Amino acid sequence: VLENDKGHGSSKIRDAEERNSFLVSLLVLSAAVMKADGKVMKSELSYVRLFIRKSFGIDAEKEAILYLKELLNKDIDVNAVCSQISSYMAYDSRMQLFHYLVGIAISDGNMGSNELSLLKSIAQFLKISDSEAQALLSMYDKGLDSAYKILEIEESASEEEIKKAYKAMAIKHHPDKVAMLGLDIQKAAEEKFKKISQAYDIIKKERGFN
Repeated sequence: VLENDKGHGSSKIRDAEERNSFLVSLLVLSAAVMKADGKVMKSELSYVRLFIRKSFGIDAEKEAILYLKELLNKDIDVNAVCSQISSYMAYDSRMQLFHYLVGIAISDGNMGSNELSLLKSIAQFLKISDSEAQALLSMYDKGLDSAYKILEIEESASEEEIKKAYKAMAIKHHPDKVAMLGLDIQKAAEEKFKKISQAYDIIKKERGFN
């Protein structure tokens, strides 16, 4: 029993460390994305503040925002930061991080070319595949074209291929895959999961199948 308790405690410590590492990585890359178009918008800061409050709590929010403001005045080597993140962070967590960063860029209602270019670079540096990066970028667009991109398929795909792609994406992006980052991060991942279902519904409606 003592061994089990000890192991359980170690697991809790590992989860806390991973959660803290995720927050620091999130803040550094948040600053990079916010500065990409040459100006920091209030909507972007509000987006980050709300996400941190929901995911990490009010106490963490105050400290995180102070750190973020410091980062906004520094030059950030995005390549080096992403390389470090890739060395310790699981792929599913990296995808969740990238999805959040896309949310910052679109929070003011428009994603500029500099922001899009930086996000594509971040995806590359985080070793996220081109198709998955495009799928995550497309989740903020409700059109039919984006629905196909979200499921990582061509518009010429057969009904069987569409159903197969949906099942594969649902498994790959299931919120349980980022459970170690905490309940609120898992809830944020559920939004991404819902967009996959919405994309599938759009295609089913357009194609006329169930």
